[in-house]
Amino acid sequence: MKKRILNLAVVVAVAAMSAYATMYLTTGKLSIPQSNNSEISDNPFSENPVTDAQFASTVVRSEYPDLTYAAENAVRAVVNIEATISVGNSSMPRDPFFEFFGYPQGYGEREARAGGSGVIISEDGYIVTNNHVIENAKTLRVKLYDGRVFDAKIIGSDPATDVALIKIESSGLPTLPFGSSDELRLGEWVLAIGYPMDLQSTITAGIVSAKARSLGALNSQSGIESFIQTDAAVNPGNSGGALVNTRGELVGINTIIKTSTGSYVGYSFAVPETIVRKIVIDLKESGVVQRAVLGISFRAIDQQFIDQMGETAGISEIGGIYVASVAENGAASEAGIRKGDIITALDGVTTNDSSTFVEQISKRRPGDSITIELRRGEKNMKVVATLQNKAGEKQLLTKDSIDAIKELGAKFNNVPTHLCKELDIKGGVQVTKIISGGLLERCRVREGYIITHINDREINSLDDLNRITEKITSIDGIYPNGRASSYTIM
Repeated sequence: MKKRILNLAVVVAVAAMSAYATMYLTTGKLSIPQSNNSEISDNPFSENPVTDAQFASTVVRSEYPDLTYAAENAVRAVVNIEATISVGNSSMPRDPFFEFFGYPQGYGEREARAGGSGVIISEDGYIVTNNHVIENAKTLRVKLYDGRVFDAKIIGSDPATDVALIKIESSGLPTLPFGSSDELRLGEWVLAIGYPMDLQSTITAGIVSAKARSLGALNSQSGIESFIQTDAAVNPGNSGGALVNTRGELVGINTIIKTSTGSYVGYSFAVPETIVRKIVIDLKESGVVQRAVLGISFRAIDQQFIDQMGETAGISEIGGIYVASVAENGAASEAGIRKGDIITALDGVTTNDSSTFVEQISKRRPGDSITIELRRGEKNMKVVATLQNKAGEKQLLTKDSIDAIKELGAKFNNVPTHLCKELDIKGGVQVTKIISGGLLERCRVREGYIITHINDREINSLDDLNRITEKITSIDGIYPNGRASSYTIM
């Protein structure tokens, strides 16, 4: 019996000593013997600021930021947008009599409703959203956080960036100030605020997963993509809503998700504030997007470039933007940039990928000067280029200026070289798809048609087409079978 009591006493004593030692270690009150080697720290974990104990197995401290201020203030400036659109109805019978006289048959119209979100950016009712939220809308209704509902009008939109500006008539509205998307860091906390799936004023949180992400998702012929990627939950209805930093500032407009299911699976993307702010200012001031053009075609120097063109171009290291061609009399040509140059930075911003390069140009207007760092062979250089508009001029466009591709209502490709030889033409742009409501549909142009002249100006490529800014009055071209057709627009 005495032996058992003695054994029990020993166990209790050992346990007590162990607990005592653990307590002192975790509270830092037990001194650790110093090493004779003065180069070794007294505390092997003291140089790691994220650990708060002296054991490698200690759980790293994870203090989450307080998002309540940003959420409670920003949510008041995010609105729901309901668009009424017309959609085709193929159930109507075809009438050959009306079809003969040019009235489209087999399609009727019915109304449908689409929804999205928007962000109030001025007290007098200007709201930024996505182009695809308001595109083809017959009417727009905006519901505020406090329940009030207003009719809205479209100020302007830009399919190339999927940004649009609308307005309601009111005053003293809550607003969301612009922050800086350039200053966002990977891993930084952000909030996504919108109206997904008819759920009013929904707030989700996540981190910045990537910047300057290109997906090839925008349908525009000249889509500009440099998305902020986050893992904040975004679903249908969030489009046009706010991406907000922890200070309650607008750093992006939520636009799309990448998914195989149609719903959020962990990847959401927002147009950065740098592009949104610039588009909004353009639309408010002039009613037209002031697109700056450097006047080059280019490729990012990545591993694929090295594998395909590295030996020919004499390039063996990734990084930078390869100048594949330089437009005659363009901004780059005037600055002395040549084919084969490697652009490494724009105004101090390193350009190792196409998205970053495009974003930096998209932030600027015609007439702006930009410092370009480049490498030519073994020589590093700096040049200053004055950017031009799409017509090849340095002044801003007017509200009367048109977007030729949008006006024509079609999608185009450059004409292949073999087809140019067969048809004995210098070049042109070939219609790959007719879009409802454009000039080409009204002229009954069919897919495959090759435009060679507009307003008696030669059109040899998409670049030439994009330079058309005046009203289109005549179109000349040819079909692949050799039949020439001309159209005069009254």
